Amino acid sequence: MSAPLAERLARAQPVRMAREALAGTQGGAWLVGGVVRDALLARPLGDVDIVVEEDPRAAARRIARAVGGPAFPLSDEFGAWRALDRGRGFSCDVSPLRGATIEEDLRCRDFTVNAVAVPLGGGEPIDPAGGVADLERGVLRVLGPGAYAADPLRPLRLVRLHAELGLVPDPETERLTLDAAARLGEPSPERVFAELRRLLVAPGAVAGLELAERLGVLGAVLPEVAALRGVEQSRFHHLDVYEHTLEVLRRQIELEGRLDELFGELGPPLRALLEEPLADELTRLQALRLGALFHDVAKPDTRGIRPDGKVTFIGHDFAGEEMVAQIFRRLRTSERLRTFVGALARHHLVLGFLVRERPLSAAAVYSYLKRCAPVEVEVTVLSCADRLATRGESFEVAIAAHLELASELMGPALKWRAEGPPKPPVRGDELAAALAMEPGPELGHLLGRLEQAAYTGEAATRDDALALARRLREDQRT
Repeated sequence: MSAPLAERLARAQPVRMAREALAGTQGGAWLVGGVVRDALLARPLGDVDIVVEEDPRAAARRIARAVGGPAFPLSDEFGAWRALDRGRGFSCDVSPLRGATIEEDLRCRDFTVNAVAVPLGGGEPIDPAGGVADLERGVLRVLGPGAYAADPLRPLRLVRLHAELGLVPDPETERLTLDAAARLGEPSPERVFAELRRLLVAPGAVAGLELAERLGVLGAVLPEVAALRGVEQSRFHHLDVYEHTLEVLRRQIELEGRLDELFGELGPPLRALLEEPLADELTRLQALRLGALFHDVAKPDTRGIRPDGKVTFIGHDFAGEEMVAQIFRRLRTSERLRTFVGALARHHLVLGFLVRERPLSAAAVYSYLKRCAPVEVEVTVLSCADRLATRGESFEVAIAAHLELASELMGPALKWRAEGPPKPPVRGDELAAALAMEPGPELGHLLGRLEQAAYTGEAATRDDALALARRLREDQRT
């Protein structure tokens, strides 16, 4: 084995733990798949895949005992087991040898770059399909049409690997992927979403989506996004809805490194909040990429043309929230992620409309935060990416004004997130008793108005609140 490869594998703690746990066992054991590929690419090494000649259950349990974690079956069909090291945050998947030799096993895999093995105890790479040479050339090559026939998810995995590694499929692989993309409806929605999630958080997410669209993969898994192609917009846009969507995603990824620049001293606390885990193994910051991808998903269904020729998309924000719910249910994501991305679609226009009302009153700020909660922070960031991607008529002035307002609103948004909405200085039962009111919509409306008054300082005390409530009721009667 080449010294750099051997050294990289030896330095990886999961590899060392697996070697120690399986030392002296009967039968062969090989590192395979991503850990070998990433070591060859000098990428950070994480989870480990091992193929063993002996019982994978016994091997996984030995590794689990060594790391103090659990072991459990992954696949009844293939007999794979997983050992978890929760403390260090890595997993080790152990699979039985497919075929009589490791070479036969490797020929059953998906792409040549994943079909390289290294003996667990050390030794030269085993590379029957030329994966090492493909890595050196930056090529992604499928192991023939049988690889796609064996697992219909692999065309989506191809574009995910392109997004993660920057490897480019060769012409024959592109042809086979085009032919196989139609079967992407067969794998479970959970497996499909797992690949989509990894694609979207990859460094080359936009390039991955572009390749997915060109090879028919996007249309097979997200037809609603593919349908954005060719939907023309108004003079304030320079791109159709599909290209605009990719540009918003590109700008959102760019903003991840510009939070301090755009929001000044609020940048660090904003980043800390956005890096909190949200759902489905995504942080809030990563989930914003999904918000960028789906924010205009309802535009084809809401497109209209006025008598003066102006293109409109009236209601695409509300319709977008409904479409996100349908798509994410189809993909079987968590409800938390579904509602988060849906709320981003619903509220992504709100800040843009407020630009014309600057300077904002305290009541207008309250209205913005109340309306956009619980995504008041995140949608403020997403709206900046949307505005930066919109470069039609008079875009320079519009972008500058939008970014200034977003910066002004970020402080109140972060405070709202930390403290919650203001509480009226009088309880509902106290208000009902003081005004001789029955519980109902009118009382709820008054309490909402008093909450706003508490935020703006209009009614900071109980007496102020009761006086305001009496005036509001009197105004309604006159």
